[in-house]
Amino acid sequence: MGRCEDVLVDEHLRELGARLQGPARLKSDLLTEARHGLLDAVEAYRESGVPPTEAQRRAVVEFGSPAQLLPSWQAELAIGALRGLSLRMLAIAGVGMAAGDLTWRGASWSAGPRPPAGYRLLSSSVDWIWAGSLLLAVAGLLVVAASARSTWPGLAVAQRAVGTGLTGMLALGMVDGCALFAWSLSLWDAALHWPPMIIGGVLVGAAYFSLARATRGWLLAAAR
Repeated sequence: MGRCEDVLVDEHLRELGARLQGPARLKSDLLTEARHGLLDAVEAYRESGVPPTEAQRRAVVEFGSPAQLLPSWQAELAIGALRGLSLRMLAIAGVGMAAGDLTWRGASWSAGPRPPAGYRLLSSSVDWIWAGSLLLAVAGLLVVAASARSTWPGLAVAQRAVGTGLTGMLALGMVDGCALFAWSLSLWDAALHWPPMIIGGVLVGAAYFSLARATRGWLLAAAR
């Protein structure tokens, strides 16, 4: 909470905060840093003899209006959201590729007749989606790292391209994964009672939920 004499500063920051979309921690850090800077400016004006309210007004005007500040701040939040999405996708896709076959290992039906060609194609497509997601996540982190060192306009295009690609991969992965799981249950009744399949289904569902939240956060941040 601000001091009662910091009303103009707090109102200005509340207006900025209400219009920003992005990772909560990064947003809080930006606003906290801005508040410290504003209060330092207010203090400097007051020490030079300016009345408290006028000191705040001058500091706020000097700091910049929301229209002036929002583009650069929102761009920083969008980069932070892409970083979070890329890291989450990198971890989940890596685990998915490494552990995807564990749900089948030792199952009673694994030694039976081969499943239909369409099923095998769908299963392979899930693996390719995880691989593509992994590569896009790495690309996202590289773009984020480059954006921290350069203001080249092409990087903003690259950020949107990677974020859109990750969003598309997530959508494809969810559709293919659910279809594969449902088809597995229809082919092998025992799959419904096979513990690795049940545990795998729960973990994959949780992973998709986590990725969907991160994707929503990036979409909101990038759309501003």
